[in-house]
Amino acid sequence: MSNDKARENLVSGSIVKTMLSLSIPAIIGMIVIGLYNFMDAVFVGRMVGPEAMTAVKVSYPFTLLNSGIATLIGTGSASILSRAIGKKDQETVDKIMGNLIALVLIFSIAVMAVGLIFTNPLLSLSGAKGSILTEANRYLKVVFLGSLFVNFAQSSNMVMRGEGKMKTAMLIMGSGAILNIILDPVLILAFGKENGILGAAVATITAQIFQAVLALVYFLKKSETVKIHRIGVVGSITKPVLGVGVSAMLMQVMTMLQQTVMYNTAERYGGGEWQTILSAALSLQAFSFIPLWGISQGYQPAIGTNYGAKKFDRVRSFNKAFMIAATILASVFYIPVMIAPEGMLSMFITDPAIVAMGAPMLRVLFSTYITYGVLILAITFFQAVGKGGSAAALTVLRQILLFLPLVLTLPLVFTNSVEGVFYAQMITDAVVLVLGIIMMAASFRNLRKKDRVAFA
Repeated sequence: MSNDKARENLVSGSIVKTMLSLSIPAIIGMIVIGLYNFMDAVFVGRMVGPEAMTAVKVSYPFTLLNSGIATLIGTGSASILSRAIGKKDQETVDKIMGNLIALVLIFSIAVMAVGLIFTNPLLSLSGAKGSILTEANRYLKVVFLGSLFVNFAQSSNMVMRGEGKMKTAMLIMGSGAILNIILDPVLILAFGKENGILGAAVATITAQIFQAVLALVYFLKKSETVKIHRIGVVGSITKPVLGVGVSAMLMQVMTMLQQTVMYNTAERYGGGEWQTILSAALSLQAFSFIPLWGISQGYQPAIGTNYGAKKFDRVRSFNKAFMIAATILASVFYIPVMIAPEGMLSMFITDPAIVAMGAPMLRVLFSTYITYGVLILAITFFQAVGKGGSAAALTVLRQILLFLPLVLTLPLVFTNSVEGVFYAQMITDAVVLVLGIIMMAASFRNLRKKDRVAFA
């Protein structure tokens, strides 16, 4: 589809059909992306052992250093791109990929250097000890070595989605994730049980390199609208990219801090068994969050392009349609977890006693999940319209300002102290949801005022 046709679809096409055409490929693509760490944990847990699985999951928060950088650059670039397409501003469009590549190079080198030097101290923050620390160290070092490929693959994919090329983005991300799923068991067996965790890490990075190459070919030869021109930092682009992208980055990086504190607190009050329960519960939560993140990727160009084109009535219509769809999607994951938590935990944990112990807390952790679609779209709305400050405020409140005091104090209140770790997340999400709805309502009141001014 040409750029003009894609724009016309966004600003005048059927709301429901456009939503589906944007969301379905994005959801499928993001689900497949989520299979990277999820399948690493499953294969390692089954083929190597529960300690190795815990090592993969303890490492996961620190892989978000790369995801945070990719999201910072990619979300900011995609937001500018969709609004520029709405305004028909090709001069801005032509600067986006060169600026993105320059920023990816700078940030990736920094993350790789810091990650490789401080791997052990970082992992120690999560409470990892003994063999879990040793295995996590080996896994994470390989992941950090692939920082450049991970960051380019993920951030460029966000630009494709900002362009409205959801199917292309899905196919590229999907091919990399499928390759990872194929390579995981093959390389775990090839490396042997003692080094199986290295096999899983190498499988992940190989798949990311493959995906990065496909993305590079797309922007060099395939894209009709977004091309790679001069590579370098462009001040006029970089400032708004970072301004919008910082809220999305904070969500990733603050999740790293949040989960690090959760693992540490779980280990302090419940020991290794509760760390294993938490790692399985967070794996399920992270994977179930991926489809909602996917629908938000379809939401972003729909909102951003119409906002740039000053089609505020369509902004409101798209918002309503996406909110309903996201809530329905959340129920697909919410219902099975609430009905059969033991079965869900058993995908990761083979010990029935540990599964039975963790099942009630999995329900607590997921109790607010049904509202996550509304919450993530509220944050994405502010990113799409260029209001990075509002998005950042919600993110920091959820990940740090409200959550950290709760996770540190609630264990002192509960008879079984470790339960406070799970309730802290539930209370935080409920409070931030209410605040996000209030902030969005205020923004839509402002859109109605703009409509009245334009009509007058």
